[in-house]
Amino acid sequence: MHWGATSDEITRAMPGDSLVQGPFEVTTRAITVNAWPAHVWPWLAQMGRGRGGLYSYDWLDRIFGVLDAPSSDTLISRFREIRAGDTIPVGGSPGWPVALARRNELLLLDVRQAGAHVTWAFALDPVSPTTTRLIMRVRARLPSSWRFPLQVAVLDPAEFLMVRRQLIGVRDRAERLARADPAYVRAAARQIP
Repeated sequence: MHWGATSDEITRAMPGDSLVQGPFEVTTRAITVNAWPAHVWPWLAQMGRGRGGLYSYDWLDRIFGVLDAPSSDTLISRFREIRAGDTIPVGGSPGWPVALARRNELLLLDVRQAGAHVTWAFALDPVSPTTTRLIMRVRARLPSSWRFPLQVAVLDPAEFLMVRRQLIGVRDRAERLARADPAYVRAAARQIP
């Protein structure tokens, strides 16, 4: 439920929290990225089917019908921008609507489908001159039916594995991008005592 997140990250309010009233489940997960937010953001902006993918376990994403191709290890120029009102395409659903997109700061998805309401926030918090925390908060309210809590209980382990891998996938890609950025490399060199 809270893999990688600090107690402060778990308890602090995030944009989108107020959208889902009475959530069935709230998760806050996080990872440290040795890169600037500007190295992390492009990977979030290009998420989706037919775009950059989800950076998780591609084989699981394919089994669930979410993706039809492997996640990209390179940036795709035509998907550099994402704005409120856009929709991130995923297989088997109308997609994930973007409620808020603040470049290098926050991506908030607000999904309302089949009686469920889920917000999915990705926050980028600089914690040092060369390090960023990528914090993911999910708040979910499900339809009142005995089936949905049971389905969540069954799917939670797979969801955790996929989300954990997604955070690691974004981190690895962002760090590779940072290592190719001469300005970042100089800044990181100045941080070494």
